[in-house]
Amino acid sequence: MNETMVCVVGNVATRPVYREMASGPAARFRIAVTSRYWDREKSAWADGHTNFFTVWANRQLATNAAASLSVGEPVIVQGRLKVRSETREGQQGWMSADIDAVSIGHDLARGTAAFRRAQRPERAPTPERPEPNWESEPENSATADGTAPQQHPEPAAVT
Repeated sequence: MNETMVCVVGNVATRPVYREMASGPAARFRIAVTSRYWDREKSAWADGHTNFFTVWANRQLATNAAASLSVGEPVIVQGRLKVRSETREGQQGWMSADIDAVSIGHDLARGTAAFRRAQRPERAPTPERPEPNWESEPENSATADGTAPQQHPEPAAVT
């Protein structure tokens, strides 16, 4: 509920690794995010520090990311930031910053992409239902005794 949502822009640093898990498909890759700043002394843009994040994708996003991403491509990743720290006996402690991806896409400010919808498995056909009669009787029609005809609403099919 109170999770830290981030949006990072960077380059794919490692080939996506795809796995079929018991909970469904999963993929992970590293993204390199380098800050840029204007160096007044050189009058040119310069690269700053590079941060690396491990991006985790699940289900259909994992399948599509593994099929679409290559090392070096510019991407935009939106997701939940998870910072983990761990210490092991006899080893130095380490920290990692992971992103549980909600959305991944190519950065169109730095190139072009050709989007293709993922193929979905076919759904079972739904049984046909008769179309309800939506037309109403004309307002000036009356029965033989001069009263307006009684109208019964037809059931509408909900799809």
